[in-house]
Amino acid sequence: MEMRNTGVVTAAQESAKRRPIVGHISCSMQRRNSSTSETLIQGLRTKALRVMSDERGRLFEMLRQDDELFLKFGQAYCTTVNVGVVKGWHYHKKQHDNFVCVSGMIKLVAHDSRPDSPTKGLLNEFFIGVHHPLLVQIPPGVYHGFKGLTDPEAIVINLSTEPYDHQQPDEYRLPPHTSEIPYDWNRKDG
Repeated sequence: MEMRNTGVVTAAQESAKRRPIVGHISCSMQRRNSSTSETLIQGLRTKALRVMSDERGRLFEMLRQDDELFLKFGQAYCTTVNVGVVKGWHYHKKQHDNFVCVSGMIKLVAHDSRPDSPTKGLLNEFFIGVHHPLLVQIPPGVYHGFKGLTDPEAIVINLSTEPYDHQQPDEYRLPPHTSEIPYDWNRKDG
């Protein structure tokens, strides 16, 4: 059987040609008592997800073993968040989180409260999901949470570097509206 070039590039061929885009991307960020910053929290990384679509549907890779962001695999889980609900704040001592919103939209916020971090006090805010496909990697020690922006819910996948330990969870929590983190989860009109 002879193969001929039809000019159509499949998603797999296109994916094999391109390396993922990793690095800093535009998001709303602010440091306590200062103006908006272009800096990401130290250790926080992002990867723009390239969506390939045709008449069959859509495909996008979230994280591959050969990605610059890949550290190790602990577990993959799916969580949902209803519109207007805030899930946060918490941080991990060992675990990196790799969040991707695969349905709907969320506002994901990270706050650096690590005592010796050069970005201590910095807040990063990301709007991610179907309208902005992005993986956000949160390093250990950084508080994070997210708010559902779409009705009825948003679906979020986390590819964490550690499996969840039910006996001794690596999870340290604060209430979503705590005064310890200078962030207001309310919508910002204007």
